[in-house]
Amino acid sequence: MPDTRDGDAFAAAAANGLLERHAEAVRLFGERVRAVGDGRWDAPTPCTEWTVRDLVNHVTGEQLWIPPMVTEGRTIEEVGDAFSGDVLGEDPVGAWERASGAAHAAFAAPGALDRTVRLSYGPALGRAYCAELTADCVVHAWDLSRGIGADDRLPDGLVEFALKEVMPYADGLAASGLFAAPLEVPAGANAQTRLLALVGRQG
Repeated sequence: MPDTRDGDAFAAAAANGLLERHAEAVRLFGERVRAVGDGRWDAPTPCTEWTVRDLVNHVTGEQLWIPPMVTEGRTIEEVGDAFSGDVLGEDPVGAWERASGAAHAAFAAPGALDRTVRLSYGPALGRAYCAELTADCVVHAWDLSRGIGADDRLPDGLVEFALKEVMPYADGLAASGLFAAPLEVPAGANAQTRLLALVGRQG
């Protein structure tokens, strides 16, 4: 009988690495949410149709979907419009903290990354869903940083993770309506500039 212990150890390490990246991305976005001043919620962002509040509302809404999809195994149709509209209420920071905390706990639960999640484009493993939303959170952390005038330099590890995640499907992102068309990447560009160009942003 083959010894699967090395494979199990590798899978566990990969899962732990993914969860660490997700936690780091959520933490980064949360730092920017807490830095939004009272007069900045209506400020524009690189997402041309979204204000700062719209952007935070979008990313918070994404977190709210995770527990019912991953933990409860519900479909998009079953969740319906539960998270449509304003999910921030009178306490945007608190809404983000609660939603992101519950989202990370859902992904970190035993077996969650190996479950099948039924997404809009079809079934996917929880780990793929986690990786996708981690990369999304990284990009939107840059958007939010720009919107509030904060430091927009992203951590190298998160940039490399998001770049690796985005590259295989970058050409289809614009069709989703959530990203602009990819830009030409300047020669010699660093990893953050390459990532931003893939999602239609000028770094």
